[in-house]
Amino acid sequence: MPGMGHSHVSNVNPIVVALFRHSVYVSSAYWIIGIATLILFGVILLGRINNFNLSRAGLSEPRARTYLRIAFGAIWLFDGLLQFQPQMPLGLANNVVEPTIAGAPSWLHPIMYSAIHLWNAHPVALATGTAWIQVGIGLALIASNAGLGRLVAVVAAGWAALIWLIGNGAGGAFASGNSILFGWPGATLFYFIAAVWIALPPGIFARWFSSVTLRIIAALLAIAVVLQCLPNNEFWHGGNSNALAAMTRTMTQTAQPHGLAWFVRHVGDLAGTLGGGFNVIVILWLATCAAGLYYASAHEANWPVVTLAVGCVVFWIVGEDLAIFGGVGTDINSLIPLAVVAWCARPALRTAPPVVRRLPEELRSSTGAVVATFATSMVLFSIISMGVASVSAAEPALFLAQNGSVTGVDARATTFTLTDQHDHPYTLDEHGGRYTLLTFLDPVCWTDCPLLAAQLKDVRSSLGPSAKIDVVAVAANPLHQTLANIHHFIAIHDMGSVANFYFLTGKPAVTAAVWREYGISVSNEPGVAMSIHSDFMFIINPAGRIRWIIPDDPLSGVAGQESTESELLSLLAKSGLH
Repeated sequence: MPGMGHSHVSNVNPIVVALFRHSVYVSSAYWIIGIATLILFGVILLGRINNFNLSRAGLSEPRARTYLRIAFGAIWLFDGLLQFQPQMPLGLANNVVEPTIAGAPSWLHPIMYSAIHLWNAHPVALATGTAWIQVGIGLALIASNAGLGRLVAVVAAGWAALIWLIGNGAGGAFASGNSILFGWPGATLFYFIAAVWIALPPGIFARWFSSVTLRIIAALLAIAVVLQCLPNNEFWHGGNSNALAAMTRTMTQTAQPHGLAWFVRHVGDLAGTLGGGFNVIVILWLATCAAGLYYASAHEANWPVVTLAVGCVVFWIVGEDLAIFGGVGTDINSLIPLAVVAWCARPALRTAPPVVRRLPEELRSSTGAVVATFATSMVLFSIISMGVASVSAAEPALFLAQNGSVTGVDARATTFTLTDQHDHPYTLDEHGGRYTLLTFLDPVCWTDCPLLAAQLKDVRSSLGPSAKIDVVAVAANPLHQTLANIHHFIAIHDMGSVANFYFLTGKPAVTAAVWREYGISVSNEPGVAMSIHSDFMFIINPAGRIRWIIPDDPLSGVAGQESTESELLSLLAKSGLH
């Protein structure tokens, strides 16, 4: 109702959740199985199924690369499974991406806002694609030790870079209060690093991976030491103002195992009690690891990696609270991927022989080929489906989340005669052979009615000038429904250019009778010019019968507007308007 504010769209709206589950478990599954079947048929025809994973390069794969590939394959797979959470379509853009904008560089803001709008316009399709592409990347990395694995690693590097830059706001690298304890420099940066190394030829990997990676991590840890020392990051404070204490209070409000919440909260209290003393421990750990890893990059020293890994696990628990709870957790945050990259780069693996394969060659090859085929199908399906969705009309998901389902009917539309904005009489069924999109607008409304008018204008524009449809609005304010009010509304909302648009008014008793016939409740509060009225639209076919009754409490965002317009156009098409 205008003037009463908008209802909250829940991330677990049952209609959108049902659409997402059908999309991710049914519709997309059929496509993935179909694509995989075609690929597998081609592989069998080419006689490659028994040679998969048996190439010389694959069998001699460096042990560090095997560990890195499988570890990050498992991480990608786990992150993909997180994307199947029902909150993702409506929650990821607004609850995960948008909060990171404040910490991103200003030049990145327009790109991130565009990405949020794109997601909200296609939440089900993009959430489905995101889930399957990450599962596909994970399975492909695990299954393939040679060419396909390298190719998928290129896709993984590109996807990780996209997420790091746009989804994470450059990993929060430019945000105030940065700390490696809270996710800096972004988990997907380590996904990117790992994917780049896996994509490189095995010879280059074997020669450079350990030394270069350990130096990169040492440099990042040195920066982390500086960030941890900055006084404005509040790690030197005591009590509840300590950054770690404040973060643990926030994190433990999320639904999670009680034992975990108890432990995290008490460590946060300890940090607040020790104040700067706790921060000294963190700084010493980071500085020791940075110096040790730089030394280990050229010498046989594994203790810095072990020290880093142990600290990462501890602070992953107490500083990042495992990072997977709350329904919109998208990854395990940065400390575990950091530890995995460092562990795979440890000097002990530089000269280690390839991993011994214990399963028979035929079983390894055929099983790997089947898994890789389905993984490839997931990646291909996701890339294609997300690309198509991005250039398609907005989904009606936001409309359905805000308003619920529309009602299909077959009832005679009560005719009426009122006066249009040109002071001419208009009768509802006077234009034979035309459809009618009927709604009710308050000429002095400044909240919902301008949004409804924008929907009418965009829908009419999308249909083209030759479309056989009248767009009709009946004034819905007993105190302000004069022609002057209507002319003002049309002028300020640019409705004069809308083809076949009629804004109708009449004597109060006559308009009130129309409101009653169509079930529109209209009232005014004392001292308030704007009325409170029901928001509904009606699609009437050329035979004068109501085909659809559409509740429409409009969302103010662009994506919300587009979602409603998409639903209206779809319903008009179902009614026979083409």
